[in-house]
Amino acid sequence: MNNNYCIIMAGGIGSRFWPWSREENPKQFLDILGTGKSLIRQTFERFNDFIPTSNIFIVTNKNYKTLVNEHLPELDDSQILCEPVMRNTAPCIAYASYKILELNQNANIVVAPSDHLITDIKEFAERIEQGLKHVESGRILTLGIKPSRPDTGYGYIEYQGSDPSTIIKPVSQFREKPSIEKAEEYLAQGNFVWNSGIFLWSVKSIVNSFEMHLPDMASIFEEGKTYFNTKNENEFIENNFPNCENISIDYGVMERSDNIDVMLCDFGWSDLGTWGSLYDKLDKDDNGNATLGSNHFLSETNNSIIKSSPNKKIVVQGLGDLIVVDTENTLLICNKNDEQKIKALVKNLNRLEN
Repeated sequence: MNNNYCIIMAGGIGSRFWPWSREENPKQFLDILGTGKSLIRQTFERFNDFIPTSNIFIVTNKNYKTLVNEHLPELDDSQILCEPVMRNTAPCIAYASYKILELNQNANIVVAPSDHLITDIKEFAERIEQGLKHVESGRILTLGIKPSRPDTGYGYIEYQGSDPSTIIKPVSQFREKPSIEKAEEYLAQGNFVWNSGIFLWSVKSIVNSFEMHLPDMASIFEEGKTYFNTKNENEFIENNFPNCENISIDYGVMERSDNIDVMLCDFGWSDLGTWGSLYDKLDKDDNGNATLGSNHFLSETNNSIIKSSPNKKIVVQGLGDLIVVDTENTLLICNKNDEQKIKALVKNLNRLEN
């Protein structure tokens, strides 16, 4: 158990969950489902059931360090790794992996986003523990979610083999977010799963992968090995992290490697990446409406998600398939089928305001 480590990625701004998720307080620090716990708190507790507290590391933007301290007070500052700039998931994971390598060369690591929903905690823990044993052989493992619908919002993983007695399969290739026609084709073919963005590997295998596929990035962190876990670590990261290529772990490592397996999983997963994915997980009324908050009155309205702020009543009449989100200073009204456009809308709005 002491060789098991966890890297939780918590640097994103959750722009597709705007206007509830804002740059100054992104969705991983919000109590999205009204459970009394933020998403990052729930993620930490899921892993802390079987990974020692001292072996859990959070990688986040330096602007969110105070928020991480507030939500996870049991962590030491040395376990909160602060990125000076946003550089996507490959540099984030490389930083944490090289730091862990200097602590324990026999480490096995699970990497997970901080803002996902898991409803079957027991099944999740069993799969992670099984996966941590699997990667001791040097293989890299990703968790694939059995698709329930032809969703265009997820990347897909194509795997080899149809033997139902094995849930770990060699990966054929990763596929980008598809059109609806292509997604339907994937489901009909039967050997595709959603890419959950949860990865497992030994620290040696992931460092070897960085050296092979992202050598420039590997050389930056190799140079820093004498600084990791010392008082000079932060200064080294401030000066060198911005030099890393802006690239995801999927593009940089996973799609270029030939030692990748996927574990077929079904533990009530959602990436909660959009309002639509949240809608799928909420209870609905007889008209298919999901609501957050109590200040709302719906009439002849169906298949919508409504979030009201505490100080304002929302009345919706005669509409359907909407996202309605009211915050202290912003109101969003969007067609539920166009939720993927929210990120672009926010970018354009920021450009106009600046």
